[in-house]
Amino acid sequence: MLLFIRHLVAILVLPMTMAVFVPIWIARQNRVTLDAPHGPVGILTVALGAVLLIVGFALFFASLRRFAVEGRGTLAPWDPPRRLVVRGPYRFVRNPMISGVIFLLFGEAAVLRSPPHAMWAATFLAINLIYIPLLEEPMLEMRFGDEYRQYCGHVRRFIPRLKPWTSGENTDRI
Repeated sequence: MLLFIRHLVAILVLPMTMAVFVPIWIARQNRVTLDAPHGPVGILTVALGAVLLIVGFALFFASLRRFAVEGRGTLAPWDPPRRLVVRGPYRFVRNPMISGVIFLLFGEAAVLRSPPHAMWAATFLAINLIYIPLLEEPMLEMRFGDEYRQYCGHVRRFIPRLKPWTSGENTDRI
């Protein structure tokens, strides 16, 4: 029960703020509403947005589950996983949770057909392109040492592998 509460707090503070509260604020500030699409471009844009939302939710929740079950921690920097998580979507890419949120943000922008939301998604992406290598990864390397360095040698930060990596694999180094 305590782990559930820890996850709930982390979700409310971090991804809910970035993927729900900020987009609602952007929509209100820019008078963005959810309107039915018109024409083939509008329909395709909304369909693409729906696909991005589905992929984003799937990545986010699969990552969150791995953090809870395998890592015994949360997505929050103040309550991180106690063990390095390298299974599930982490076998393909090092940051599937952030990737999931980025897919959600771009999905929201496409479904709403909203340039301000697309700017927010691009800003969030840019922040993470800076934050992850400069702050998050050095902290992970300090906590998990050689295990994390080996993982980084085989699994890219944002671009997924075509074949899943398994711990102990010595081939296909990137």
